[in-house]
Amino acid sequence: MTPFLQVALDLVDLDRALTIAEYAVLGGADWIEAGTPLIKSEGIGAVTALARRFPSHVIVADMKVADTGAIEVEMAAKAGATVICVLADADDTVIRESVRAADKYGTQVMADLLNTKDPLTRVHELENLGVHIINAHVGIDQQMTGKDPLDIIRELHGSIRIPLAVAGGLDAHGAAEAVRAGASIVIVGGSIIRSADVTGSTKQIRNAIDDPSFIPVFHHSSAEDIRSILDTVSSSNASDAMHRKGAMTGIWALNPGTRAVGPACTVQTFAGDWAKPVEAIDTAAEGDVLVINNDGGTHIAPFGELATLSCINKKLSGVVIDGAVRDVDDIRALKYPLFARATVPNAGEPKGMGEIGSEIRCGGQTVRTGDWIVADESGVVVIPREHAYEIARRALEVKKTESRIREEIRQGKTLAEVMHLLRWEKK
Repeated sequence: MTPFLQVALDLVDLDRALTIAEYAVLGGADWIEAGTPLIKSEGIGAVTALARRFPSHVIVADMKVADTGAIEVEMAAKAGATVICVLADADDTVIRESVRAADKYGTQVMADLLNTKDPLTRVHELENLGVHIINAHVGIDQQMTGKDPLDIIRELHGSIRIPLAVAGGLDAHGAAEAVRAGASIVIVGGSIIRSADVTGSTKQIRNAIDDPSFIPVFHHSSAEDIRSILDTVSSSNASDAMHRKGAMTGIWALNPGTRAVGPACTVQTFAGDWAKPVEAIDTAAEGDVLVINNDGGTHIAPFGELATLSCINKKLSGVVIDGAVRDVDDIRALKYPLFARATVPNAGEPKGMGEIGSEIRCGGQTVRTGDWIVADESGVVVIPREHAYEIARRALEVKKTESRIREEIRQGKTLAEVMHLLRWEKK
């Protein structure tokens, strides 16, 4: 049997959820989920609204029941839910009461393995308790750190008789891999509800589920994953993902329209001494961003056109200088990503003072070799290397969210209307 596609409406406004659900249904979504944020924001009436709008579809209420199982399952069932989600780690008494209520009202219980320490052991217990569906779910914050729900479903497949659902940051590639791993229900949230083209994105995932062989297996490589994600996001997205941390001040793009992404190769120099910045070009790896602190002001430049040409030869992604740069006309003709505090025609002397690879300060931010840089016309953001994958993933979620909001504005709404600002404004 072809697996079902469940769209998770993890939104906080019912009108937006209903509109997006309409588009998702057009794209081939089978099950419609009232996400936990939607139920918390709009109440159980959100489930009723979805059930009335989509009477021929399965309506999932993601209640994440942890206590009072019978009461909450009954409430969701009476509101129109076909499937009600409980937490797999809830006490067995809660699970039993949830299953009894579901059986009474002709609904099903989906047990969510979110944060379950020993999924394999617990799913056998849940199956014996009468749970109807198991959801191998990795939460958003866990996804950002690289935890993958596909690892869980691969562990579980073949060990139980009840259907397996999978949720957690899935796109078309992930959906195809989930089906190959044995999923009967593929749950997708952000890749659909944050898309500018909800119907088109849903169709793409629907096609991947229907014919997973069409989608090649995706092999992860940490550094490559980080770069591939950061290449698609802006410095503003990265800043939002870091809660407005990491942005340099006073550093601007010498060449409009250029951007640089890559691990930092740091250089400390003094008063325009250009020896270490030039030597660093040879020691940096392809794809690195040279980040230079010219301690001593902006009246002498430690970098110019010839050094820029060398960077191009070594295939460095860009240069960031807390200091001045010269030969501006020539560098602009090269269209190379170079970011600096100032321009000045004066050159320093190659005295060899300073250090390559040390921790430096640049644009008010601490930068270490290996930290990731995202630089564009809005500015330069430093991402700590320990959290680079997580921040990259979060920045991508920011971009997806803005993409959906942008599309709604293009359809005639204002930003205040889309965001329901008056509703959430502090009184």
